[in-house]
Amino acid sequence: MPSLLAHPDYTRERVRQVARLAAGLVHADARAPDRLRIAGPVGRIPMSEAAALSYRDATPGMALGPLWATWWLAVDGRVPAEWEGEQVDLLLVTNSEATLWLDDEPVQGLVSGGAYVRPDAMLVERAVAGEGLSARVEIACNGLFGWSELNPQPQAAAGAPAPPFRLERCELARFDREAWTLSRDLEVLAALMDEPGADDAWRGELLRELNRFCNAWDPDDRGTWLRAGAILGPLLKERRNATRTHEMTAIGHAHIDTAWLWPLEETFRKCVRTFATQVRLMERYPSYRFTSSQAQQYAWIRDRAPGLWARIHERIAAGQWLPVGGTWIEPDCNLPAGESLVRQFLYGQRFFERECGRRARVFWNPDVFGYNGQLPQIMRGAGIDGFLTQKLSWNRFNPPEHHTFRWVGIDGSAVLAHFPPADTYNAEATVPELRRAARDFKDHALSARSLLVFGWGDGGGGPTAQMLETLARVQDLQDVPRTTIGAPEAFFALLAGEADWPEVVGELYLEYHRGTYTTQARTKRASRRAERALHDAELLSAVSDAPWPREELDAAWQTLLLNHFHDILPGSSIGEVHARAERDLAEVEAAAGAVRDRFVAGEVVNTVGVERREVVSTSAGGLAFAQAPSCGVGRLVDARSEVRVAESADGFALENEHLRAVLGRDGTLRSLVELASRREAMAEPGNALELYEDRPTAFEAWDLDPFHLETRSDCPPASSAEIALADPLRADVVFERPVGRASHMRQTVRLDAESERIEFHCAIDWHEDRRALKVRFPVAVHALRATYEMQFVFFERPTHYSTRRDLAQYEVPGHRFVDLSEHNFGVALLSAATYGWSVHGEEMRMTLLRSPRWPDPEADIGHHDLSFAIHPHRGSWQDAGVTAGALCFNAPLLLGEPTGETHSWFSTDTPGLFIDTVKRAEDGDDLIIRLYEAHGARGVARLRVGLPFAEAWFTNLLEDRQAPAQVDGDEIVVPYRPFEIVTVALGRP
Repeated sequence: MPSLLAHPDYTRERVRQVARLAAGLVHADARAPDRLRIAGPVGRIPMSEAAALSYRDATPGMALGPLWATWWLAVDGRVPAEWEGEQVDLLLVTNSEATLWLDDEPVQGLVSGGAYVRPDAMLVERAVAGEGLSARVEIACNGLFGWSELNPQPQAAAGAPAPPFRLERCELARFDREAWTLSRDLEVLAALMDEPGADDAWRGELLRELNRFCNAWDPDDRGTWLRAGAILGPLLKERRNATRTHEMTAIGHAHIDTAWLWPLEETFRKCVRTFATQVRLMERYPSYRFTSSQAQQYAWIRDRAPGLWARIHERIAAGQWLPVGGTWIEPDCNLPAGESLVRQFLYGQRFFERECGRRARVFWNPDVFGYNGQLPQIMRGAGIDGFLTQKLSWNRFNPPEHHTFRWVGIDGSAVLAHFPPADTYNAEATVPELRRAARDFKDHALSARSLLVFGWGDGGGGPTAQMLETLARVQDLQDVPRTTIGAPEAFFALLAGEADWPEVVGELYLEYHRGTYTTQARTKRASRRAERALHDAELLSAVSDAPWPREELDAAWQTLLLNHFHDILPGSSIGEVHARAERDLAEVEAAAGAVRDRFVAGEVVNTVGVERREVVSTSAGGLAFAQAPSCGVGRLVDARSEVRVAESADGFALENEHLRAVLGRDGTLRSLVELASRREAMAEPGNALELYEDRPTAFEAWDLDPFHLETRSDCPPASSAEIALADPLRADVVFERPVGRASHMRQTVRLDAESERIEFHCAIDWHEDRRALKVRFPVAVHALRATYEMQFVFFERPTHYSTRRDLAQYEVPGHRFVDLSEHNFGVALLSAATYGWSVHGEEMRMTLLRSPRWPDPEADIGHHDLSFAIHPHRGSWQDAGVTAGALCFNAPLLLGEPTGETHSWFSTDTPGLFIDTVKRAEDGDDLIIRLYEAHGARGVARLRVGLPFAEAWFTNLLEDRQAPAQVDGDEIVVPYRPFEIVTVALGRP
C-alpha cells in the first residue's frame, strides 16, 4: 500500500470524506409529501386553536416570518410499498425552530439554519405499505438563539435585514439504519485516528484499517457494506483501556435560558421542543439519562402540556429523567436578596418533592456570574450537599485551581463542588472533547473521575442521537476516557468518599461579566422594591389574626423568582424581556403592597428588626419625626435637635447634631465632618460624577472591561444650585448637573434631623452611547481591604492591585453598603438599588448606569431615579450600626391610621443578629422567623416575641423541624455562630 505509507494525510482526508458520504446516505431516499398546507402567520397559540386555522397550499421556497411569528404546517402522505417495515422520517428546513406534533401531542423539536441542526424527526418506526401519514409542524420564526445566528444585532442599525425564515425543505424520507450505523462508526474512529497525543501504534492501526474499509466499501453496492462493516467492529470492540484510566460520567442536559435572546413566551415552547425530544431519545436508548433543573420550566409543562408531563413522569419513574437543582429557576447569585435565594430553594425543593417525588441533592447552576460566600450555608439548609457549575472556567486572570473541591462558605458550611473539565455545559460528546476533558482535569493526584454535561444548550435542544451513538462506542475504547452515562447524585456520592478534597473558602468571584451588576438598572430597582414589598406584606400578614393570603403571596414570589433568572436580573437579555420584567416586578410590588396596606395599623409601622428614630413624610405632604421599635408599631415624637442649612458665595453648609457638610456650587461634597470625633471624612471633594468609555471587546451588556478605567472624564460642574427646603427636620439642596453629551441629572442632597448620613437623590435623564456613569468619594481613610455587604453577610475585598487576584476585582458586586475603615473611624456608602462598586486606595466608587447596545440597543436609555448616601462613623462599621443604617435607608417607615399605641412584635438583644424575615409556615400555621448574624460574632441571644405562642423550634430553610428551642417567658434563647442563618418556628396557641 504505497499510497497509504507515503501519503498518510491523503488517507486521513479520504477516511473523513467517506464518513461524510455515509452520513449523507442516511436519508438518501426522500420524496415530497402528497399534500403540504400552511397557515399563518399567527401568534403563539395552542394546538387546539391551530387545528381550526384556515390552511392553504404551501410551496417549497416560500418566505416565512417575521421574527417571533408562528406558522403551522400540515403534512400528509402515504408510505410507499418499498418502505414497508422501515422507519420513516420527516425532513424539515426552515432556518428556525419547530415542533413536530403527532396525534395532537408534541413529540420532537426540529432546528435548522444555525450551528446546531436537527432537521429530521421520526414519523413512524416501522411503516406499513400504503399507511397514511399525517403530522403538523409548529414553526417558530426564531433561531435557537433568538435572532443571533442570523443577524447578531438586528436593531443596531435602521433597515437591518430580516432573518431569512423560509420553507426550504419538507420531505418524507426512509431512514437507512445501515448507513446510520456505518456513519456513526466511522465518525468515532476517524476522530480518534486524527487525535494528536493518542498512542501512535493505535493511530497507525486505525489509519491502516480505515483505509482498508474505504477500499472495500462501495456506496452504490449494498453487497459490500456488510463485508466492509466487519472491518470496523473489531476496532470498536476489542481495544480496551488499562485498568487505571480516567473515568467520565456523562450526563445528558439541555441548558434552557428561561429568557435571554427570546421572550419568556418562547421559552415555554423551547421547553416543549427540548423535553419532547429527550423523552423520544429515552424510548430509543434505555440506558440514556437526562437531567433538568428549574422548577418553573417543569411547572409550565405540567400546566400547559399535560400529555408531555405524563410522559416525563413515566421517565422519572423509570430513572431516566433526573430532576436536579432544587431551585425555582437557575438564579443569579450576586444580586437577589438573601431571602430571595432562600425562596428559590424553598419553592424549588417543595415543587420537586411534590411533583417529582423527591428533593434535589445537587444545586445545578452552571451559567451564572459569580457565587456569593453564603451559598454553601443556604444549600445545606435546603438539603443540598453537591454543587455544579462551569462558568468560573471563564476567569480572565485566575482560572480555578481545581475541578473538584469542598466549597466552604463564610460561616463554615461546606458542599462538594465540581466543575466539569470540558469547561462547557453544552458538550457535544465528541472524541476530541472527551480526550481534552480528561487531559485538562486538574485533580489527577486525588481522583480519576469527572463529569461531562453534554447536549445543545442555552437555547435548549439537548443531546442528539449522534451524541448517544458516540458515547455507546467509546465506553472503554482505547485512548478515550472510560465513559458511562450516569446520574449527578450518584456521581457526587462517589466523589464524596473518594478523597480528602482541597477546600476553597468564601466567595467564588467570576473574573468576567462585571457589567451585570449595573446593566438594566430599572430592572434591578424594580426587583429590590418588589423584595421589600413582599417582606413587609409577609410580616404584617403574619402578625395579624386574618387568614394568611397564601395564593396571593405565592404567585407574587414565583413571579419575583422567575425574574431573578441569570439573564434577566443581570440585565443581559433583549429589550422585550426587560420591558416585561419591569411590568411583572411592578405588579409584584403592587400586589404585595395591597396585602401590606390591609394590615398597616398604628401611626408608624417599622417592618425592620432595628429600633429607629427618623424623619417621615406625612400623607398631607409635610414632615414629622417618628420613633419606632424593632418590627413594631411606633409613634410620632419631637426630634431632639434640628437641622440647619446656610448659603454662601462658595456653596452651602448643612449641619445637624452628628454631621457638618459643605457643598460646593459645582455639586461636589467639599467637606464632611463627623462632629463627635471632629474627624474630616473627605480627602478631596466627593460626589464627583465621572464618565467612562464603555466598549467591551465582547458581551456588551455583560462586561465592563478593565481598560475603561483609563478613560475617565469628569462631568461638568452643576449649572445651578439652590436651597429647596430649609425645615427644622430636613434640609435639601438641589443641583442641576449636566452629564455627558446629552444627559442631565437633578440631584437633591439631603440632611435630616438626627441623621448620621447625607443622602443623594438623583433624577437622571440618561441618553449616552456606550458610556458608564460613576460617582466618586475620595475619603480620608486608609485600609487594605474594604467591606461589602452581600446576602446575609459581608465580604472583604482588596483596595489594591498587588496580585493578579486583586487586579481582577476592579469592579465587584455589593448590596446595601460598602465600608472603608481604619481603627476607630470609617466611611460607608449606602445604596438604594445599585450593585456595582469599586474601592481603590482611598477612592470609593459606585457605578450608577451603563449604556450597552447589545442585546438591547435601548438598554438603560431614559429616566432613572437613584439614591445613595454617605455615612462617616466612629469605631468599626459593626459598632457604628452601618448594616442597620443601610437597611433603614432601603426600608422607609410606613404610616397608617393613628392609634397612639406602640408595640414590638419581634426584637433581639444583640445588635449584630438581625431579624430578616417573618412569615407563616408553608405547611400549617406556625410563625417562621429568620435571623442572620451579620458581624462575624458568636454568642447567645434572646429573641423577644410580642405575640402569644405555644412552642418554639429551630428549623432548616425548608422549615423541617430540627430541634426544640429553649423558651424563657416571652423570649427564645438563640445560640448563634459567625454569619449563621437561624430559622425559628413558633407554634401558635
